[in-house]
Amino acid sequence: MSSIDPKHSPSLKHWGDTPVENHFETVKHDAFIECGWGRLIFAHTFKDYKKIAELMFNERNRKRDLAFYAHDPQLLVSLAPHEFFIDPSFTYRYDLTREKDENQRSPINFYIELADFDKDLEQINGIYQVNNMVPLDLENLDKTGQITYFVGKDKETHEVVGVVMGADHVKSFNDTEQGSSLWALSVDAKARYPGIGKLLIQHVIDYFRDKGRKFLDLSVMSNSEAVGLYEGMGFSRVPAFTIKRKNAINEKLYTPQISQYDKLNPYSMIIINEAKLRGIGVEVLDGVNNYFKLTHGGRSIICRESLSELTSAVAMSRCADKSVTHNLLQPLDISLPAQRIVDGSDDDYKFLQKYKQIAVKPADGEQGLGISLLVRSNSELELAIRKAKQFSAKVVLEEFVEGDDLRILVINFEVVAAAIRQPAEILGDGIHTIRDLIKKQSRRRELATHGESSIPMDDETKRTLFNSGYTFDDILESQKKLQVRKTANLHTGGTIHDVTEKLHPALAEAAIRIAKAINIPVVGVDFMVKSPAKKHYYFIEANERPGLANHEPQPTAQRFVDMLFPNTKTTQKED
Repeated sequence: MSSIDPKHSPSLKHWGDTPVENHFETVKHDAFIECGWGRLIFAHTFKDYKKIAELMFNERNRKRDLAFYAHDPQLLVSLAPHEFFIDPSFTYRYDLTREKDENQRSPINFYIELADFDKDLEQINGIYQVNNMVPLDLENLDKTGQITYFVGKDKETHEVVGVVMGADHVKSFNDTEQGSSLWALSVDAKARYPGIGKLLIQHVIDYFRDKGRKFLDLSVMSNSEAVGLYEGMGFSRVPAFTIKRKNAINEKLYTPQISQYDKLNPYSMIIINEAKLRGIGVEVLDGVNNYFKLTHGGRSIICRESLSELTSAVAMSRCADKSVTHNLLQPLDISLPAQRIVDGSDDDYKFLQKYKQIAVKPADGEQGLGISLLVRSNSELELAIRKAKQFSAKVVLEEFVEGDDLRILVINFEVVAAAIRQPAEILGDGIHTIRDLIKKQSRRRELATHGESSIPMDDETKRTLFNSGYTFDDILESQKKLQVRKTANLHTGGTIHDVTEKLHPALAEAAIRIAKAINIPVVGVDFMVKSPAKKHYYFIEANERPGLANHEPQPTAQRFVDMLFPNTKTTQKED
């Protein structure tokens, strides 16, 4: 960790030789910017800290204001110690007057451009929400040029893979020291390429250097892995402080972390965070297994992630066993692939011969464990059955259906979200082996999903590679994409892409009918489809505990808590 260099103090004249009074003769007073996620308040431009307190007391619902460059942070906090706290972060600075590195790396697989909110807002907010950041609200976003949002986009798909905001201090408060700052940096958890965040930072550096600014500041959590990134890029610490308000969004920053909370996964925390925003009480019952109790107005409900006491044991058992779900839906007008239960007879082999390629699954498995797809030979079938039996005594053979893996989330018998799930894929560089590329991809997926997603180096991955003509030790050609799993499950490295707005009404209607047939209030319905915009589908399975966090920016947690505590819906007033 680098030490603070007193020669590189922030652009605050009252920290140098010039008196505070002279500073206010040139600098715009009481300056702040509407950033879309809250207000960036330049505390050193305020003569009276009470005005800052008034601003922060009027913080908008579900937004995060912050007072930056508070030269006497203890005085601001003392005005309302029950409301304000000093953010436990470091301020870092990059000297823009230093010579530009002409050998710096340029993006290869993505490009960087100004954000077009008409096209990019939904994807930007999806990235922010997945990374537990406040989404942008265009109604409260400066349009005078004080801030600039940049996005990184995949060269092939043109989807947003990263976003960052830059603030121009000259335009904001006539900064005589020609400063700027960087905020709201976030990278898509599904991004296939490393280094996106670093190149976005470099782009902001170049942008403000070209505008003649002298430095770029940013704030980063003291325990963040990003500290090493910034120091490696040449940023140095400066003694500047940030004040935030004690609210549900910032709670983890100013309260001792409850050890049980630390053990909860993102699928529980998305619900708990939404409950806290509404004043609903939360009690963690078993952090390891993700059980918690929500209480409001004398009503308490125990949940395990999105599975609550409102789901009956009968409904849960109907989902848990794939053959039971299949039998339940057969009388209905639902498109189903052919299926049979393994009994060890020749009929198992005859089923394979009839359909040529099949899926082999544990009847009551989850998270993609024990599943083998594209089984084509008797030897593969025998191996796949043995693998599935490691997870369930009952094994199901199923006609393999080509198409995209579509998850439709139904809450309270209404479609809330839909997403295409894509199998794990790596991108070759002509240097590293497939084994190394998988390991690198897994590390990125684990970091982005808090350990929920990684690519197993198992026989199924080996078989998938073999069917494509590769082994773990082969070097994958530069820019060649290779699918290393056939199942699109998140836990085995799959990625999820929102298609809610594209969903065909026939698919939504079928998902609702399935939820009603099972009589389950929250369910993830899995289809294989040619396209989410077309009506053709095959039902694959129903998940009684779908991961709500996988479908952001759709309001999954909001609709879930609406269902549990409908009386709290009226308290969600957006300014």
